Amino acid sequence: MIQKILQRLSPLQIFISGFLLNILIGSILLYLPISAEPGVKVSFIDAIFTATSATCVTGLVVQDTAATFSRFGETVIMLSIQIGGLSFMTFSVLLSILLGKKIGLKERMVIQQAFHNSDLQGLVKLVVSVFTISFIAELIGMILLAIRFVPDMGISQGTYYALFHSISAFNNSGFDLFGHVHEEFSSLIYYATDPLVNFTITALTLTGGIGFLVVIGLINYPKTRRLSLHVKLTLTVTGLIIAISTVLFLILEWNNPHTLGALSLQEKLTVGLFQGSVPRTAGFSTLNAADSYLPTQMLFMLVMLIGASPNSTGGGIKTTTIALIYLTVWAMIRRKEDIEVFKRRISNDFMYRALGITMMYFALIPLLTILLSITETQNFNVILFEAVSAAGTAGLSLGLTPELSLPGKLFIIVTMFMGRIGPLSLLFALAHNKTKESIRYPTEPLILG
Repeated sequence: MIQKILQRLSPLQIFISGFLLNILIGSILLYLPISAEPGVKVSFIDAIFTATSATCVTGLVVQDTAATFSRFGETVIMLSIQIGGLSFMTFSVLLSILLGKKIGLKERMVIQQAFHNSDLQGLVKLVVSVFTISFIAELIGMILLAIRFVPDMGISQGTYYALFHSISAFNNSGFDLFGHVHEEFSSLIYYATDPLVNFTITALTLTGGIGFLVVIGLINYPKTRRLSLHVKLTLTVTGLIIAISTVLFLILEWNNPHTLGALSLQEKLTVGLFQGSVPRTAGFSTLNAADSYLPTQMLFMLVMLIGASPNSTGGGIKTTTIALIYLTVWAMIRRKEDIEVFKRRISNDFMYRALGITMMYFALIPLLTILLSITETQNFNVILFEAVSAAGTAGLSLGLTPELSLPGKLFIIVTMFMGRIGPLSLLFALAHNKTKESIRYPTEPLILG
């Protein structure tokens, strides 16, 4: 019966169904008494919220993770993050490979959808490469974090914390367990000036956030001596965003007594680089975002909206989408028919998709902001910040999420899911396939601007 259902679904619909299934399983497991700390009751809506946030690698939480969930519950969250970051179908294909089963055309098309790959060839090899990169990156991250956590917490807890936060960082989720060790919802505030923790979390977040095809392209560069247009554009835009946001953050917060004001020069630079790199895709923070100035919060919203890169563990509009929008405007200003970058021409089909993705986010965020303004009592900037964070699956918060009403939680749950899948992809999955019309109507001028 399941096979018949899958045959009726498109690859995109199967891809989305995998996320829904993972959320459902995670919700049920987190609702079990064994998942909660003794004396703590987790409501089913909070279980759904947490499972969605973990699967969609967002990091927004209605309850402090460590203070609420037992080791079993934390493990469920960690596995949901890992599966959500790499996608359910990627794990299914890997299991088939390990069992020696043949990967059919349908499975290849689903993987093609998951990684936005235009070629069906080499997809099995791509899946193996994705798992290899993930395993090595998370293992190195765990070892580096264990150097700091084991002396502080002991071998057992320190190693476990290193593993959890390495997986959380690589998958750009932002879930943390420091509510047990320090204060609830404290994230990495107590490691704000620790170079090792800052470097490791930043490196893991960036590696997961630039996309697997970019990492593979960089690994293969010594052999091929060539980088694809996608790799070049992704690295360029990511580097520019990090550099600009880091400098702007330092300028805006340099004398803020609640953030950078009391720190030394080296500590300010450490915190500045972290805040310029990590919050745009992951919910980790080394300072309380609510203590930052309003212009800084607006900067955070902008970079969270842009988000990570395609084929990555992060969300948002994506770096290449924003780059293509800019290149389109630049070509229009110069009155050029073609969109060109790095001596390559980009098809108009990609421009239409970039415009569609951007407009869907610009529709989703205002809608969520209006709905939350009706159900919640916080200030407008706090509500808008949370809306952008949920839509971009960034996870950074000004403190609204733990205070959400029931309708507010439902709105955020739907938004996190749409942000991870992509609003445009979700509409494509719901739409019926239509035959191409053979009639083309005449053009007529339209007044713009």
